[in-house]
Amino acid sequence: MKSLILAGGSGTRLFPLSRKNFPKQFVRLFDNKNLFQLTLERLIPLSGLNDTFIQTNEKYKFIVLDNAKDIYENFPENNILLEPCSRNTAPAIALAIKTLLDEGKATEDDVFIIAPSDHYITPKDAFLTIKDLIVKIAKEGFIITFGIAPDRPETGYGYIKVGKKLEENIFKVEKFVEKPDLQTALKYLENGNYLWNSGIFAFTAKTFMEELKKYTPEIYTGIFEKTLDEAVDNFCSLPDISIDYAIMEKTKKAVVLKANFKWSDIGSWGALYTFLPKDENQNALYGNTYTKETKNSIIFEADENHNRLIVTLGLEDVVVAGTRDVTLVTTKENSQKIKEIVKELEKHPKYKKYVESSPTDYRPWGSFTLLEEGKRYKIKRLEVKPGGRLSYQMHYHRSEHWIVVQGTAKVKIGDKEFFVHENESVYVPKTTPHYLENPGKVPLILIEVQVGEYLGEDDIVRFNDIYGRA
Repeated sequence: MKSLILAGGSGTRLFPLSRKNFPKQFVRLFDNKNLFQLTLERLIPLSGLNDTFIQTNEKYKFIVLDNAKDIYENFPENNILLEPCSRNTAPAIALAIKTLLDEGKATEDDVFIIAPSDHYITPKDAFLTIKDLIVKIAKEGFIITFGIAPDRPETGYGYIKVGKKLEENIFKVEKFVEKPDLQTALKYLENGNYLWNSGIFAFTAKTFMEELKKYTPEIYTGIFEKTLDEAVDNFCSLPDISIDYAIMEKTKKAVVLKANFKWSDIGSWGALYTFLPKDENQNALYGNTYTKETKNSIIFEADENHNRLIVTLGLEDVVVAGTRDVTLVTTKENSQKIKEIVKELEKHPKYKKYVESSPTDYRPWGSFTLLEEGKRYKIKRLEVKPGGRLSYQMHYHRSEHWIVVQGTAKVKIGDKEFFVHENESVYVPKTTPHYLENPGKVPLILIEVQVGEYLGEDDIVRFNDIYGRA
């Protein structure tokens, strides 16, 4: 069996924790692990380390790799497959399967389980216990979707109407239903023949290709009737369509496996609240918080250094979520509407940056966190992982001061190369080629002070870069 994890999404429904440059699958929510890592821990025992693949896009490549190696040190970098652009699940899955077939890492008879990277499922061995059943049904030529028995009238999920029973916990799909209103969701719950659509699938590569060719031939032709290089070049011109619309709602081979595990796509703060531990007042608390006369709420302080305190008094059924740069206050009932607010912020020149980027920006060499900025200056905290190296570069509009807080930096400024130790600093003038690397065994932490007339991240001229960005 092969596992394919889809990790290219840029969802913002957990805003302000989740941003476009750092979506919810990478936010550490459960025992200092994120949803992506929990997905890896769930699927690698199912398919094995070498047969677990991740489909993502270029901007998340090194976040994916760092998170994978954080829990599986020998995770193979070649198992990370890159999309040239974002094109929804149908073309993404097709390109991944095409890549694995062409590279000899899979055959058309292999069973694939396709799983989003941002779902929460418990217990951890949920798929392992039904592996034989998944393989058996998929080998019979069916496309399996996993349905979850609803325990409440949820309006944020799509539903599957269950048809004829084929065998224990396996049913034909009668139809897929879009997200319902509350009254309709109540009817589905009472009816008992409707399951939540989890968005997780299993099939053989052969069945997927046959059904894709039958129902969405433009994707099939654009991927499987091309060389791999042509398929990659052609990818961004393909329809932006999910596997649900491309295949599942049309195929006669769809079956639903009624799962016996707890599941959530963590699509809202209200959904996250369900899975977090609670105090005696049923509050889910995270970070530096103090509550009084507050009940049934989620209070989330996400500044990694916890330099701020969130205090609540006399509140009930609310969400208060604060990062270094944004604070959200809403009711749990309205948390599904955050996506609408994010869309409004995206259109506003003043507020768009808060949707695009979080205060911490992740790079191949580590990360930097914006501490403060003003007219003609910016202060950052840089963390360079062992062996990490910033590109050999220069800036036209700014000079920089580096102050080492932890570790030892190896730097080159102009034609001089030297070491900078803890509590030492160095100055980098404008238009001077320079680089910095961490030759040590512990993270290198620096404070960077930028001064100049323009401090944008695009004022970088790269001459050389070990990560291929030059």
